[in-house]
Formats: sequence, structure tokens, C-alpha cells
Amino acid sequence: MEMQQIFVTRPSMPPYEEYVKMIEPLWESHILTNMGKYHCELEDRLKEYLDVPQLSLMVNGHMALELVIQAFCFPKDAEIITTPFTFVSTTHAIARNQLKPVFCDVKEADGTIDENRIEDLITCKTVAIVPVHVYGHVCNISAIQRIAEKHGLKVIYDAAHAFGVRYRGKGIGCYGDASIFSFHATKVFNTIEGGAVSFAEKELYDRLYNLKNFGIRGEELVAEIGTNAKMNEFSAAMGLCNLKYIQTAIEQRKRGYDLYKRMLTGLKGIRFLNGSSEATGNYGYFPIVVEEEYGESRDALYDRLRKNGIHCRKYFYPLVCDQECFAEQYRTTELTVARRLAQNILTLPLYEGMGEDVIERIVKQCLRAGERK
Repeated sequence: MEMQQIFVTRPSMPPYEEYVKMIEPLWESHILTNMGKYHCELEDRLKEYLDVPQLSLMVNGHMALELVIQAFCFPKDAEIITTPFTFVSTTHAIARNQLKPVFCDVKEADGTIDENRIEDLITCKTVAIVPVHVYGHVCNISAIQRIAEKHGLKVIYDAAHAFGVRYRGKGIGCYGDASIFSFHATKVFNTIEGGAVSFAEKELYDRLYNLKNFGIRGEELVAEIGTNAKMNEFSAAMGLCNLKYIQTAIEQRKRGYDLYKRMLTGLKGIRFLNGSSEATGNYGYFPIVVEEEYGESRDALYDRLRKNGIHCRKYFYPLVCDQECFAEQYRTTELTVARRLAQNILTLPLYEGMGEDVIERIVKQCLRAGERK
């Protein structure tokens, strides 16, 4: 019998008939893009669900970050402090705006940017901080805001992992000057491909509209230079369908997350990352840190799981600053915790509708090399 393959994630999808019914009117209207009915409706629904004052939909999460950085009109060659423990998109968005990423170390407990090290990196060229709510773990928002206000810096949160997370009773997208979300197929909430920027200043909506729609403001008016980063109607329709089931999806993920934690707790050399007690989780990921006491390395565990049809992710390894496109500039940066975390992190499969038998199969493999404390 062929071994069942278990992948690190599986996209959430609504009932087939429901999506088909949703997109039927598109054949009648022939309106597929350019901020159509579904685009506008999803923007309103997400603004309400995420509990944010303003929101602009984008074609994907990367363009959301790249364009919101551009929207703040930072001087070229300015510096932005960010984390190396993230997906490469975060750093690419900075570099593609002709700005210099300055990497700050992270914290052992949750993998988020170490707020106690930020001020040491600030120079006369620093214009902003781009922290990442990695795995949905909320950064130290209060400390970061104090630093930003003290030094006159913008704060743009990469909240690609944090859809639906609430912190101190407010939507996570309310904090800082702006936050970006990713609606990629692998995320807790998806529009197949998509993203959004949340923000407080109303003026930013028009600026982002221009940037994502070639600067077009009328049939004969192009107000500024922009690009094409609009979400299409098929993606918006998928988002509207998936949003109906988001609470169920998060609850199912939580059950899987809790089962993993219950079964792996006490296993020597396996450590969990812990988020803030003041934040609600969305259970998008289940990362473990494989330490020396475990009995085999992270890479050995990864290889053994893969041989048994279980596809995990070394998420995030290597660090962004060590990737070939950045390595010559940033390889010598002192990032002790981030490098140690990257060398030992392993993200186990977790998705909506994941059966207990699947999790038990994964845990059984993890138990083979480890001992109970």
C-alpha cells in the first residue's frame, strides 16, 4: 500500500457548490477585476472582522508590504530595522524600495524581534521598524511603540501570520502605523492569493489605491506612477466564502495544536515557543525547537519524518541575511539567538480538518528518538 503523504499545510476551501454559486454572476457581468462588487464587499467584511479602521486589499501579502513602505515616501538609502527570522518577502519588500534592511536579533521565547536590541541599531538614517508577528506570536508592541515615538520612526508590522489575532482586546492590525496580512493559500485565511494593508490614516487609502492601480484616478487622469497590485473578483469571492468558516477553521486548528502540545510535552530536548498571554492565537503553525538533549539533530528528525511521508518545514532556515542575495552584505551581523533558533526550528504539519490519527502518526515518529523527562 502506498504511504499517505502528510504535508505541512493544506489550504482551507469552502464547499465546492458554494464557491461555484458565488462566481456564477461573474459570467453574467464579465467584471473580473478593477475593484468590483466582491472586492469592495470583502474589503468591508475584513475591516469588520479584523477590527481595523482602514483596509486596502492587494493581490498578495508581499505587494501589500512593498507598497505600504513605498506609500510612506522614505528617502532612498534610508535604513529600516527588521528581523532576519522571517520569510524572505519581508526583506525583499524593503530592499526593492531601495532601502537598507538592518537586522535585529530575536527572542528565544517566541522568535519575535528583540525590542531590547532595537535602539542600539538606530542611526541618523533609520526611518522605520518592520517587526514580524512570527507564527502569529505578537511582538512587544508597547516597547516598540515607545522606541518609535522617541526616535520619530514609523512602525509597519508584518502580520502575514497573524490573521484574526487579537491583542489586549483589539485587532492586531490596529497597532503601529500600518500592518500587512497575507491571504496566500497556505495561511489560516486565504483568497487563493491575496493580501491587505490595515492602517489608521484615511489619507493612506488613496495613496495605496494609486500605487496598486497604476495611479489611475479617472478615464483620462493618471495621478502618479503605480503598479498593478489589485485583487481580482475570483480571489475576493473565495475570501468571502472562506470568511464564513474562519472561526471553525481556527477552532479545528486549535484542537490539533493542543493535541500536539499534550502529546509532546515532557519529551526531553523538544521546546515550544510561547506567545503573549494577552493575545489570542490563530494556531496557524506548530513549531518545535529541537535541542541537543533530544537525541538527534533537527535535520536528522526532518529527514526521518520525510522518509516516513511527513513533510515538515525548517521555517525559517537559513536566516534571510544568510541567503545568497544578501549574504555578502549581512553574513557578519551578530544574530546569536536568531541563528541558533533557525538551526533548530522545525514546523510540524497543522491544518484545518487534520485528524487525530494523522497527528498521532507524526508524534509517534518524534517519540522514536526522544525520552520523557
